[in-house]
Amino acid sequence: MTDQELLDLARAAAERSYSPYSHFPVGAALECADGTVFTGCNVENAAYGDTICAERTAAVKAVSEGRRDFQRIAIWGNSREYCYPCGSCRQFLQEFNRHMTVICGRGDGAFVRHPLSEMMPFTFDF
Repeated sequence: MTDQELLDLARAAAERSYSPYSHFPVGAALECADGTVFTGCNVENAAYGDTICAERTAAVKAVSEGRRDFQRIAIWGNSREYCYPCGSCRQFLQEFNRHMTVICGRGDGAFVRHPLSEMMPFTFDF
């Protein structure tokens, strides 16, 4: 699967977002080592701390299905800037593969790629 195809899955996932407070739907598509993809969207809550980001939604779905071999994640938001994962998501993802590739997309379809280890160089780790 190409980066663009993975980003397209993230964009489609954003359509299922529940974002009545921010009005900013985000989608994520998380690829495992064998090519299996888990998608997720942001799910907001009036108690803002209970909101879950698209990236963590996809990761939790993968883990709940027994998968932990994350290779790439694509994140899409309909914005002029690239949609980067928040610090909580970066920390959460590094638990499974701190060297995974993070593809950050924006509304016009452009994207950039980064190793997660460069986006979160000093993680909480054991």
